[in-house]
Amino acid sequence: MNTLRLQHEEGRAVSVFAGDQLLFRYVHVSAQPLKESPKPYLHPLNSLAGDTLTNFRPNDHPWHHGLAFTLTDVSGFNFWGGPTCRPEDGYKWRDDHGEQRHVAWTKLAAAGNVATLAHTLEWHTPKGVLFREERTLGVMANFDTQTWALHWQSRLVNVSGRELSLGNPHSAGGKPGSHYTGLTFRGARELLDDHLDPTIKIIAEGGREGLEAVHGAAARWMEWHGQLDETLRRVIIRFENNSGPLHWFVRRNGYPLAAFPVQFDRNLAVPASAALEIDHTLTFTALP
Repeated sequence: MNTLRLQHEEGRAVSVFAGDQLLFRYVHVSAQPLKESPKPYLHPLNSLAGDTLTNFRPNDHPWHHGLAFTLTDVSGFNFWGGPTCRPEDGYKWRDDHGEQRHVAWTKLAAAGNVATLAHTLEWHTPKGVLFREERTLGVMANFDTQTWALHWQSRLVNVSGRELSLGNPHSAGGKPGSHYTGLTFRGARELLDDHLDPTIKIIAEGGREGLEAVHGAAARWMEWHGQLDETLRRVIIRFENNSGPLHWFVRRNGYPLAAFPVQFDRNLAVPASAALEIDHTLTFTALP
């Protein structure tokens, strides 16, 4: 029967299945080292055809954790992981990493073709908690079209007692073009390896096509048209910002990565007690 169900690993993860097919494993308590800025993540994340679409701890950037929501720089604290880029001296390893900690589940439910995972998190640093977050992952499957969608909503309240500044290497003046931050999808290495096949591509709203046209461009949605090794099956991944256009961060061959930046060319101030909200949808379609 084509229905969604949940499988629990107490104190560690929740997996969502479509019948016997794993859609994703959501690890809400990360076991990764502090230098990777531990955070909840989805991996493996699969198509309804069973192909794994995410990459976890790739050897080029071990702090890339499948699909995860993070912020590169929060008033000097690194929630992205890895070395921190600063204008005065570039990328260096520093003792500035934060981590996201699961507090409590507020909803875990699955019925028919719909599932919901909702929980509270805190964003910790050695100087205290900066954000308290309410996160909801909504899942909907369409078995007729071999499509499933993930609706990611987060509301982060600044509980630090002071204004927080959200930045990235681009907005901080350290590395032009590197405006990665926000919800980030690190894909399987082969997804966008086009091997001269024009149907493997990146497109975006407004008729944009190709890495150079899409990276940094303001658009409400972007799509990857990719192919997997071994099975040779094809997939379309659609990334959509439900609140309007944003400036996409995207990479491709051998390093497929897409990010929904919460800010682009200037830092974003979040006053004390104010909220930062994100509302994104990712849709995964397995092609015949």
